[in-house]
Amino acid sequence: MSVPAKLQNDLRQFQRLQQEIGLLAQQKAQFEVKLRETNRTTEELQSLNDDTPIYRSIGGLLVKASSKKEVEDKLSEEKETLEVRLKAIERQEGHLRERYEAMQKELTEQIRAAGLKEVSVPPPESE
Repeated sequence: MSVPAKLQNDLRQFQRLQQEIGLLAQQKAQFEVKLRETNRTTEELQSLNDDTPIYRSIGGLLVKASSKKEVEDKLSEEKETLEVRLKAIERQEGHLRERYEAMQKELTEQIRAAGLKEVSVPPPESE
């Protein structure tokens, strides 16, 4: 029994959606790591005396910061940016997961309606 063309197309879309969710999860993990690192750096910075020389990484260089406050401000700004990006990714992930669940349910119904027990997804067409 052959798989209807619409079902094949929907299955390809479902696979692309799975890939998007996977990529988003990787991005989220990267931002979470950066946020933890920024928090640890901030904590370490707070334990230093105000007159302790502090160096920041700029590209491949270490540059002496003019003050502890300058570095604290930069870290605070970086933390805020990371938190905003992380929240945006979490919202996007939520939307994709909702689409995923709806599509999974729809595909299950299509497979049953077509009388298929197992469906293999053909490779995507060249674009």
